[in-house]
Amino acid sequence: MEKRRLGRSAITLAPLAFGGNVFGWTADRAMSFRLLDGFLAAGFNFVDTADIYSRFHPGNVGGESETIIGEWLAARGGRDKVVIASKCGLEMGPGMSGLSRRYIMQAVDASLQRLKTDFIDLYQAHRDDPETPLEETLGAFAELIRQGKVRAIGASNYTAPRLAEALATSARLDLPRYESLQPLYNLMERTEFEGELEALCGREQIGVIGFFSLASGFLTGKYRSKADVAGRTRGARAEKYLNPKGLRVLAALDTVAARCAAKPGQVALAWLIARPSVTAPIASATNLEQLAELVQAPSIALDADAIALIDRASR
Repeated sequence: MEKRRLGRSAITLAPLAFGGNVFGWTADRAMSFRLLDGFLAAGFNFVDTADIYSRFHPGNVGGESETIIGEWLAARGGRDKVVIASKCGLEMGPGMSGLSRRYIMQAVDASLQRLKTDFIDLYQAHRDDPETPLEETLGAFAELIRQGKVRAIGASNYTAPRLAEALATSARLDLPRYESLQPLYNLMERTEFEGELEALCGREQIGVIGFFSLASGFLTGKYRSKADVAGRTRGARAEKYLNPKGLRVLAALDTVAARCAAKPGQVALAWLIARPSVTAPIASATNLEQLAELVQAPSIALDADAIALIDRASR
C-alpha cells in the first residue's frame, strides 16, 4: 500500500487514518479493540485521538479514547507498527487547557500514562491559544522532542495566518515546526481549508490530515431525510447538511459510486485521497461493517470526469 510522508518528518502513513474519537463513546472497549485490530490487519497504521475524547459524552471525563488505545497496545504489543497521534489544549477541567509550557508538560504526561507508551508519534495543538506566545508553546514542544516523549508536532484548527506565524517562529528560533495540520475538510466543508490554508500547506510541505472527512456520516448516504437522523447519536450533527447542496453532493456520489461499484462514503474518501494536498483523511467506524467499507476507499481510483462531477456538486 502507498505510504505518504507526514510533512518533512520521518513518519510515514498509509493514505487513510482512523479517528479515535468514537472509542469510549459510540464504540465500547470490546468493539474498539476489534476495530483497531481490523484497521491494522487491513494494512493501515495511523490512529488519531486526543486527551479530550470523549469528554463531550455525558458521564465521561475525557481520556476515554486514549485509555482504550493504551489498553489495546498493552494487550497486543507491536507499538512500532502503529503511528499514534494525540492532541492537547482543549479544556479537561478547571485550569486544564491552553498551550502554556506548564499545561503542555502536564497534559503530555497524562496522555502517555493513559496510552501506556513512552512516546507519542505526533503530538498536536488541538486549537490555537492566542493567550500564550508561540515561542512558549513551540519551546515546550521542542523540550518534549528532546526528552523523547514526542516524535513530531502538528497543529489542529489553525488559521493560515497563525500557522504561517508559527512556522516563521520555528524557523527564527530554530525550534521544531508543525509538520501537520488537522483542518475541518470534507465535500460539504471545503472553504475553511481550500484557498490560503491549502496553498500554505503546499508551499511549506505540511502534511494534511483532515477531520470530519465524512461530514459526521452524512456523506455515507445514510442521512437523506429528517426521518433518517431522528434518534441517531450522530444524526444531529449531520442534519445541517440536509439542504439542496447536500442532496446535490449525495447525487453526485451516488452516480460515481455506481460507476465504480462502490458506496458513496468510499467515493467521498477517495476524492479526498486524490487531493494532492491531503496526506490522509481521518474517518471513523463504529462497527466492523463500516470499517470494511472504509479500508477499501484508498483502492478506488477516480478518473478526471468523476472528480469534476463531484467538484461541481460540492462548490
